[in-house]
Amino acid sequence: MGKAFNSARAAKKLAQAAAFGGGGLGLIGATLYGVLTAEAEYAKRVIGPMRYYPTPGDGLYGRHPGHPITFAMLGDSSAAGYGTDSPDETPGVLLASGLADLAERPVRLVDVSKTGAKSTDLAAQVDTALQAGPHIAVILIGANDVKAKMPPSTSVRLLSTAVRRLRAANCEVVVGTCPDLGVVRPIVPPLRWVARSLSHRLAAAQTIAVVEAGGRSVSLGSLLGEVFRTNPSMWGRDNFHPSATGYAAAAAALLPSAAAAMGVGPESFVHPEPFRGEAILPIAEAAVQAVRRAGTEVAATEVAGRERGPRGRWAALRHRRRHPKAEVDRVEEPKDASPETVPVGH
Repeated sequence: MGKAFNSARAAKKLAQAAAFGGGGLGLIGATLYGVLTAEAEYAKRVIGPMRYYPTPGDGLYGRHPGHPITFAMLGDSSAAGYGTDSPDETPGVLLASGLADLAERPVRLVDVSKTGAKSTDLAAQVDTALQAGPHIAVILIGANDVKAKMPPSTSVRLLSTAVRRLRAANCEVVVGTCPDLGVVRPIVPPLRWVARSLSHRLAAAQTIAVVEAGGRSVSLGSLLGEVFRTNPSMWGRDNFHPSATGYAAAAAALLPSAAAAMGVGPESFVHPEPFRGEAILPIAEAAVQAVRRAGTEVAATEVAGRERGPRGRWAALRHRRRHPKAEVDRVEEPKDASPETVPVGH
């Protein structure tokens, strides 16, 4: 209990520092951060230069009636699907195809993610995405911030700003939080344990910031943890990024929350179920618990008509059931086709 409380307090402190523009390295320990950034440089040398740049899969997916749902994919190489051989293997296409099946509506994918992107690049990505009038956006960002030695409070603040801008445009937002960097093969103990501790704390702080900004978070930490440690097929050719199988696993974890955000799919309106380990908790506690189990969604909720309790905003913690890999069904559109602004799923 004491350890969980301390973790929640640390994550909340980091999120607050991000909100108010303060904090910095002192919140996680300058020594630990220095060790991790040094190890990131080492890992980068071992991994070598980036290759296998993905091809964006922008287009219309799902042969269903109705106006398309416009879906924007933002973030770094994990969002772009770095290392994949085909657009059909990228997270954006897998999510667009899966969402089309669950909504029984066509989904138009606008992929503005970019390999090598940092949180400082999110503002420009949001600018581009908003031109398409998205109904929903998924963001995967953060690993390159560590390489760039960006203070975690800055990284979290930039993510929060991006979520708020999208929400102000009536776009639903789902954020996949920082994965467990301790599973990256070039990183060895004891630095692996430092990487794991830091990435968990950053993921919890991201969760708090995202929910406070009106979005939903989905933990990816342990998904890219034990499974990746025991299954070599989850790794790409550089032993750093996921393989097509790994990206499919991440998309399967994100899809139920994306569908719920749009009000489609079988679990869209299911309340937290205690027998599945789901609960309504203060946001900091929910964030820490989410880090421990992959695919856990955290979203804002109310208790007795109130958004906040004595320990901050109320949040619903859910373990949504994952869906199988979607069949990609791309639809060729007329060249003069353009998105229409319509209400979707609400």
